[in-house]
Amino acid sequence: MDTNWYVDYNDDMEESVKEYDITATPNDFNIMTIFSLIDNGVIKMPPFQRNYVWDEKRASKLIESIILGLPVPQVFLYEQDKNSFYVIDGQQRLLSIYFFIKQRFPTKEGKVALRQYLMGDTKINDEILADDKLFRNFKLRLPALANEEQNKFDKLKYDQLGDYKNTFEIMRTIRSVVIKQNEPDDDSSIYEIFNRLNTGGQNLSPQEIRMSLYYSEFYKELIHLNENPVWRKFLRRDVCDVHFKDVEILLRAFAMLLEYKSYRSPMGKFLNTFSKKTSNFKSETLSYLSSLFLSFLDSCKNLDDNIFCTKNGQFAISLFEAVFVAACYKCLEEKKTLDGNLSQDSILELKENKKFIDSNQGSVASKTNLTTRIEKAIEIIKFE
Repeated sequence: MDTNWYVDYNDDMEESVKEYDITATPNDFNIMTIFSLIDNGVIKMPPFQRNYVWDEKRASKLIESIILGLPVPQVFLYEQDKNSFYVIDGQQRLLSIYFFIKQRFPTKEGKVALRQYLMGDTKINDEILADDKLFRNFKLRLPALANEEQNKFDKLKYDQLGDYKNTFEIMRTIRSVVIKQNEPDDDSSIYEIFNRLNTGGQNLSPQEIRMSLYYSEFYKELIHLNENPVWRKFLRRDVCDVHFKDVEILLRAFAMLLEYKSYRSPMGKFLNTFSKKTSNFKSETLSYLSSLFLSFLDSCKNLDDNIFCTKNGQFAISLFEAVFVAACYKCLEEKKTLDGNLSQDSILELKENKKFIDSNQGSVASKTNLTTRIEKAIEIIKFE
């Protein structure tokens, strides 16, 4: 993961693994049950998951294995709530089954677009599937047999399986292990579960998992704000971060603005709790917070592009969030937006302040150091 463009003060994100009370229940769902659960949004594909990457040949081999009754690797589902399951491991297999029954397979453009469709709403409607730019007809692509005899399932669509259709739908099952966390009363275990079962060889970032667990209208707004050209100028990054680190910076800024006085370390747990709360934000609250952030960016129009960076050119997260809170907290109390320009001299003064510098040393995500940074910013930051 590219971490050279920012300075991350989350030194306590790597927490020791706690003990959990977890139930793992095996279920042998038949194929039509799996399809129905996906089609009705009960089984969800987390937005942080990689894109659907299988080609038709690989997907076809899976379908053939199911038809023939050959063993298929089990899938893992995380029970977040009643009738709500996240795919921990098995996304490629489950989507292949879904696409085969829908008789549509994603094109190159469709695979890219899938991420957007899956974020917040896993149900891909028939109108989307009918778009020939995004999907094409799905016929099995299977190689000839060893004796060069044509595979009898080659070029067949789902509705052309004949007598095998009932076998495929009802008689074939896939072992689905449903994992539920009983204690403690949070979703923290999913970090360990995702990371340890992730077959891609690279651990998922906390923010990637967080966006899956707590995706809401608030997160949609963060993603939209993250594309703002002024914001990207301050980040010194034209392209959004593939692991959502820039979204996490925005999340932290709003979390500190709204709740820094009640902050408790570790930072990761604090952001999880805040993210969960944002699902209850009303539309007028989302609209106001968006307007407030845009007014903050407008107040920065006279600042140097690198004002929130270290001397090495890295984006300083704790500096930005402290300035953001200092600039906006009074407006928040009165539900107003900013009117005026931030003083660059006051930000430079904050960057050189000894107490502010000291609070970025040692246990930088402790409540004491975080509170010191924000309150020092409130004291120093001014408008012109």
